[in-house]
Amino acid sequence: MTVRVRFPPSPTGYLHVGTGRTVLYNWLFARHHGGVMVFRVDDTDAERSTDEYLQDIIEGLRWLGIDWDEGIIVGGPAGEYRQSGRLARYREVARQLVDSGWAYYDFTTPEQLEALRAEAAAAGQSPVYDGRFRLPAEEAEARVAAGEKAPIRFAVPRPGETVFTDAIRGELRFDHANVDDFVLLRSDGTPTYHLASAVDDVDFAITHIIRGEDLLPSTPKHLLIAEAMGAPAAVYAHLSLLTGPDGAKLSKRHGATSLRSYRDEGILAEAMRNYLAILGWSPGTDEEIVSLETMVDRFDLGAVSKNPAVFDLTKLEWMNGVYIRSLDPIEFASRALPFIEQALGRALEPAEGEAFGTIAPLVQERARRLTEVGAQVRFLFAEVEMDPVSWEAVMKGPEAGVALAGARITLEALGTWDKAGIEAALRRLLEDHGLSARKGLQPIRVAVTGSTVSPPLFESLEVLGRERTLDRLRAAEGRLAEGSGLQ
Repeated sequence: MTVRVRFPPSPTGYLHVGTGRTVLYNWLFARHHGGVMVFRVDDTDAERSTDEYLQDIIEGLRWLGIDWDEGIIVGGPAGEYRQSGRLARYREVARQLVDSGWAYYDFTTPEQLEALRAEAAAAGQSPVYDGRFRLPAEEAEARVAAGEKAPIRFAVPRPGETVFTDAIRGELRFDHANVDDFVLLRSDGTPTYHLASAVDDVDFAITHIIRGEDLLPSTPKHLLIAEAMGAPAAVYAHLSLLTGPDGAKLSKRHGATSLRSYRDEGILAEAMRNYLAILGWSPGTDEEIVSLETMVDRFDLGAVSKNPAVFDLTKLEWMNGVYIRSLDPIEFASRALPFIEQALGRALEPAEGEAFGTIAPLVQERARRLTEVGAQVRFLFAEVEMDPVSWEAVMKGPEAGVALAGARITLEALGTWDKAGIEAALRRLLEDHGLSARKGLQPIRVAVTGSTVSPPLFESLEVLGRERTLDRLRAAEGRLAEGSGLQ
């Protein structure tokens, strides 16, 4: 048997990090087994589905490094991989299920359904429509033939139960007393999620369905549809949902939830992929930094936990920092460049690009996100934007004025403008005036870069150049002398 998995997103929103983990697990499983990855689009919700969201999903997969063997864009033997283009097929199957006795036209009235809900509420139970108002087949067919519209419901066998072995959760049982005679086809001829999804899984010969646990209540319905269609049952695996550090379902109140947000905020694709992979799956060792090749080689649904996985932004940023530091310096500079230009609002000139290349390895050692790079090197390519907190922290006391004036005089007289000469001169200044590095160098750093957070000082001054360094020291002296801070 060839393993066949699918990724069936509804393009009604941006690609969620939880969905990103689900598609990653499907992809790893398929690649581990030499199987087939199918990318179809569940776009029957015409009002909410948009090309913008679909494009975001496609870009998100490509960013993560996930490809697919069949589906939209690449095509395949099924021909059509959008549900909106398969409506005739869903109607055909619904009608076949009616003809075979697995489904029926439902003429239940709103009053009857309301009475059912009231009865269930009085008994302290959830309302389950069990087909009690179902008409004889001949009567229902006659009303349809006469032009009446009616939804088609699946006739859930009662009494009975659906039993299956979840690849993650083990044996699961669903008593049919708790399963509705669910709607397959609405009265307007549009399919429900249950019909469209189950028919696609059968038609595309999907062997393994790996999805979130929020869809677990749908599984007995989908298994029943497959049985009614005479198809073998797929293997199901239901992933736990992602939670925030507080244990609640991951939502916007925990921070960004879309993959595009993390991409735009300077998270590397390989770091996000690694982090998503270990959110609930163990590679079999204590290691957390796992290469893509290792993931594919070791991935096993049996090693996926059924317990909730906590999405911890702090850990993601730590992992991203590890991946940033592992980049070749040239690659790092290339990836960081768009974030610098975004921070500046313009493209770097060739000479500026060379200047960044010089200092890039020093920034690379400290960055957790690529967005931090722009903030740290902006002082090289634009006028200083003084951070008020940094100014207040280091410009108090007489030592600041001594450090600024001393640095200006010392650096004006410096012969060769390079890192070694700058460092030697400023360290002599500290010694001559009895200043600690914090009292003496931090005022210089803030005066020149605008912040206490910047690349190493001596290298920064070398790249900035003599004249701009001296101009900024003079400007800071002036502010300090006026006693008006940043006013």
